[in-house]
Amino acid sequence: MDSIKIEQLIKDQDFDLRLELLAGDGGLDRRVVSSRIQKPGLALSGFTEHIHKDRLQVFGNTEISFLATLKHDEAMKRVRGLFQLPIACLVVTKNLPVEEWMKREAADARVPLLRTSHLSSTFIDNIERFLQEALTASTSVHGVLIDVIGVGVLILGKSGIGKSELALGLVTRGHRLVADDIVDLKRRQGGSVYGSGSEIIKHHMEIRGIGIINIKDLFGVSAVRERKKVEMVVELVEWDDKVEYDRLGVEEQKYTILDIDVPLLVIPVRPGRNLTTIVEVAARNHLLKLQGHHSAKEFQEKLSKEIAQATVTRGIGDEVE
Repeated sequence: MDSIKIEQLIKDQDFDLRLELLAGDGGLDRRVVSSRIQKPGLALSGFTEHIHKDRLQVFGNTEISFLATLKHDEAMKRVRGLFQLPIACLVVTKNLPVEEWMKREAADARVPLLRTSHLSSTFIDNIERFLQEALTASTSVHGVLIDVIGVGVLILGKSGIGKSELALGLVTRGHRLVADDIVDLKRRQGGSVYGSGSEIIKHHMEIRGIGIINIKDLFGVSAVRERKKVEMVVELVEWDDKVEYDRLGVEEQKYTILDIDVPLLVIPVRPGRNLTTIVEVAARNHLLKLQGHHSAKEFQEKLSKEIAQATVTRGIGDEVE
């Protein structure tokens, strides 16, 4: 999402913004495009060159006190000049009193004028976290996200191939469900992707033949978690005898989510394969790679050395003969 409407700030219940609308409801469809906040102190003195377009502006005690030192007409002129700029909205902190003339100016300019009980520093911290979350790129995929020994594993595959059954098997072995069926994904700063479940079906899972089950109720709160970083993608595919599947694991495949590359494992499914154990081992192997140990590459290097040594030895023997 590249922008967010002001009305969504007022509706928030997760980041403790405590916002109330004082005036300017005609501008609630204005949008914020950046998570960075601005305190327009210099703008009140007439220097408006560095007021950023479509950013949220904050008035604290300093700004309100400065306006109180000005004559009424001059204060009104300064505020009117600010409201004529393409700002997203203005938030007054600490529940500071707001003059009626300022409310009228906001209404005339269709600029939302909001107030919060927070100190400026606290509100800025909260609103920046809210905007960082709201403005990040996001998408949804059909799959299952599960925390396997601390590794976020996103399980993909066509409908009916056994994604939920695999996840259930992992849960019974002590791993934690994040989301089933619909996984909401968001890109975070630092080049990572986090997944979570939809509010409607969170903690629930559909098992064909049983129906909808609640993992949290069945296995306890330790069997679920709200969100998890996606560190590996497992794609389940039907076994095809004509396809040559990777047997060494030297070549690493990638799956791109929101322009972020995540390690990909393609696992063929057929009767007799214990997918629960395979995915668990894949997660353990992923942790081993993070520690600098790549079993497949180490095996290949060792094998190459043995072959090279054997070739040299045979060459020496031929010369002796």
